[in-house]
Amino acid sequence: MPITPANGRTTDTARPSAPGAPTGSAEAIMLELVDEDGRTIGTAEKLSAHLAPGRLHRAFSVFLFDDDGRLLLQRRALGKYHSPGVWSNTCCGHPYPGEPPFVAAARRTGEELGVAPALLREAGTVRYNHPDPVSGLVEQEYNHLFAGVVRAQPQPDPQEIGETAFVTPEELTRLLERNPFSAWFMTVLDAARPAIREVTGAAAGW
Repeated sequence: MPITPANGRTTDTARPSAPGAPTGSAEAIMLELVDEDGRTIGTAEKLSAHLAPGRLHRAFSVFLFDDDGRLLLQRRALGKYHSPGVWSNTCCGHPYPGEPPFVAAARRTGEELGVAPALLREAGTVRYNHPDPVSGLVEQEYNHLFAGVVRAQPQPDPQEIGETAFVTPEELTRLLERNPFSAWFMTVLDAARPAIREVTGAAAGW
């Protein structure tokens, strides 16, 4: 299970400045608030939506696999304010208000990992409430899941990702035993498994 450190590539992940805004400024990142059925009911600033007890908002999670059926994991950068330094799925994040989740998933995969999926398909949705024990922030999310295939070598943004690794199910089990993972990882993985098995085939073991 080779683990690859981020290679020094940098990406500006803040939303572009509004027209006429001072040079170097950026708008606050806004999330789309939803009801229990995933219907949009408003917006909230990103950090405020994660303050306990949390506000239910739209999110996405991506699981990409190589042609051998190994899952691409990332270890979140130590500088991130939420869940720093833990392992998690290939990519996760939040659509901008009005942005389709599929578009957001593809966009953010490129921003964080420097690759475009060779295949990306919907893998269902899952709703959860996961507090982060370290930061005290809360993930109240209506999460759109995606599974797919990646064939290019990741070029991770070190501001977002510390390391990457392609793992088999057996290697993931060992990694889970020895390392901290994001609070939401197993919830989104288990919810996406039916689509993951269709993408990777039965022999991959997912």
